[in-house]
Amino acid sequence: MEKQHQDAAWVPHEEIQPEVCGKGVQRRVLAYSKDAMCVENTFETGGVGAMHCHPHTQITYIVSGRYRFTIGDETREVGPGDTLLKQGGVMHGCLCLEGGVMLDFFTPMREDFV
Repeated sequence: MEKQHQDAAWVPHEEIQPEVCGKGVQRRVLAYSKDAMCVENTFETGGVGAMHCHPHTQITYIVSGRYRFTIGDETREVGPGDTLLKQGGVMHGCLCLEGGVMLDFFTPMREDFV
């Protein structure tokens, strides 16, 4: 789905349609430029963020829900208010234990998301 809001100063949430990106997982690409991107992920209980890696630096902020995250060789349970740093090239993924929302911030932006 082509995103038409790159470099937009204002990105109203209701104008961004969610995209299914896995069983029990939806993604909304919010504000972004070539240097940075904000993405909202909504998980149902049992939803999986498959293990993967990419060259981007990623920070995740847990808005709601509970998740079992693996970053590299370490696995932890996280919840609201927690933040996670995923360096480029490091494997990471999660299992949603209790449905919720997380925000991901990428630098540079994820061209594969647009």
